Amino acid sequence: MSTQTKALHRNVFLVGNLSIFMIGLGFAVRASIAGNLQSDIYDHIDLANSTAMLGEALGFTFTGFALTLLFGSALVDLVGIKRMLMLSSIGYVLGSLLIIAASLVTPGEGVENLVLAGLLLTGLGWGAVEAASNPMVAAVDPENKTQRLNVLHAWWPAGIVVGGLLGLAISALELPWQLNLIVLALPAVVMAWLVSRTEFPVTERVSSGISYGEMFKEVFRQPMFIVLWICMWLTAATELAPGQWVDLTLSRVVGMKGILILVYVSMLMFVMRHFAGRLAKKLSPIGLLWLSSLLAAVGLYCLGMARTPVTAFLAATVWGIGVCYMWPTMLATVSERFVRGGALFLGLLGFAGGMSIQFVLPKLGEIFDNAKIEAAGGLEAFEKLTGDELDTVLATASIESFQSLAVVPLILLPIFAFIWFWDRRQAASKVQGVTVVGNQ
Repeated sequence: MSTQTKALHRNVFLVGNLSIFMIGLGFAVRASIAGNLQSDIYDHIDLANSTAMLGEALGFTFTGFALTLLFGSALVDLVGIKRMLMLSSIGYVLGSLLIIAASLVTPGEGVENLVLAGLLLTGLGWGAVEAASNPMVAAVDPENKTQRLNVLHAWWPAGIVVGGLLGLAISALELPWQLNLIVLALPAVVMAWLVSRTEFPVTERVSSGISYGEMFKEVFRQPMFIVLWICMWLTAATELAPGQWVDLTLSRVVGMKGILILVYVSMLMFVMRHFAGRLAKKLSPIGLLWLSSLLAAVGLYCLGMARTPVTAFLAATVWGIGVCYMWPTMLATVSERFVRGGALFLGLLGFAGGMSIQFVLPKLGEIFDNAKIEAAGGLEAFEKLTGDELDTVLATASIESFQSLAVVPLILLPIFAFIWFWDRRQAASKVQGVTVVGNQ
């Protein structure tokens, strides 16, 4: 490898890592400000349904993410990786400014629309990152996709750690919560500067000479991709929905800031994703996904039962280990199996993940709202609750919301088990066929 090629790869990985760091930072910022958005805006609009409204608003981020991936991944070779990443920076800066603007005016329908627009723009920025960075890194090192994509996505939890800790500091110092959004806009500006100075490679599909038409036809030629696409709806819900939910639901239940749990899990994920390649070689990527689903289900169920910081951290550890490899390993599995699907297949996978959360978060909010009102004995009774009585009701609602989500990874277990068994059978048949030919 020439010195020029090494420099190109180094710059690409730097931009890729920063872009993923930025979207992780955005994830933590949304988790940090969720309670502020609810208390300052949605409680004033509709107290009885404020959690569901917040869930719908947060879900808008994932809608923007999913739509950008759906169209951006198909067009990334035409638009170019550079332009796609620049669009991401613009989305994060403008989205942050709109949410800040919404917080400075009297709550009402117009304010709600400003929040939705701001969250949608940050989602568009997030989707542009995924549409560009995943095929970019896969093209740079096609022989080590599971390892490379896991290391790339290790910077997602790194962003969550930084964003979560800064959010805690802003809260502890009693500074305006809007500072979280300023923090989010800063790396977007830095990334725009880096992207403007970097040359990017073509995607693997382009370098392989596969046409656009062939890439689109692959969707109908690969039934296994459809199965994995459906699985992505469930793996994304398992990993991402709880991360947006822990601060809002657990803070008053376990006696500590729920965002600390998210920071802890993210530190765990940052370290563990660097070892994904070794684990995938021992278990296979599908085997790793099966184990991840099992641990995630146990962790989510236990998170709902957590009552103290210790039990919350123990449950979060199990859940964190479970979801650690899900997103990047799903991407790597599809990229390795379906090279001809190119950036389109990766984008469709990300689209499934984003749209999944758009449905899951409002549903979690609805479950939480219904549970809190039922446990309190009605809306009027809930409005009068304070102190320990309120905490008890919120604990009940927290249990229901987390344990309802624990069912999702359980559905994945038989699916991944079947694919794992099928892969091993196919591999054994190939070995047997080679052996027979060799003996002739």
